[in-house]
Amino acid sequence: MIEIDDKIVSLDLLRECFACDLSRCKGICCVEGNAGAPLEIEEVATLEAQYETYKPYMTPEGIAAVERQGFMVVDDEGDYTTPLVGDAECAYSYTENGVTLCAVERAFREGRCSFRKPISCHLYPIRVVRFSNGTLGLNYHRWEVCRPAVECGRRLGIPVYKALREPIVRRFGEEFYRALEAAEEFLREQERRP
Repeated sequence: MIEIDDKIVSLDLLRECFACDLSRCKGICCVEGNAGAPLEIEEVATLEAQYETYKPYMTPEGIAAVERQGFMVVDDEGDYTTPLVGDAECAYSYTENGVTLCAVERAFREGRCSFRKPISCHLYPIRVVRFSNGTLGLNYHRWEVCRPAVECGRRLGIPVYKALREPIVRRFGEEFYRALEAAEEFLREQERRP
């Protein structure tokens, strides 16, 4: 672990490789799991305010789930998460050519929505935990459904944090990303020393 500002960062983000490979995983991370994607409290209001912009891309089942459960649900641990369709896929997902994608992100890419998608989805496989003292922990979440991403990342030589540059900058800023780069370089230098 390393500490950067008020964040404790797992070294796995610098050492392990990862690069999403949708052609192989088919977006299964939006379908599998025991709960919806984690949501920040302010994201709930944004999802509600921009609903009409991304609703056209949702499935009828997803729309029904949101209208029945709301824009978020509270999971067993008391965290806010996205609602699910039948305890499986995220209510905000849809399938195109056999790949599960995000309706919110599609609306964003088409310029209809100013919200990209929940930051926990954008940052995945990085999971952020908040400690009681306000410090954040950034961990690498390993999940068998992401095996194609691990293999692709290794093939391309891309560390987790580099694969996730855009969401890291979105959530924590450019300066934090540069600190991760410096930390990776420092670790490499340490490993080169006899």
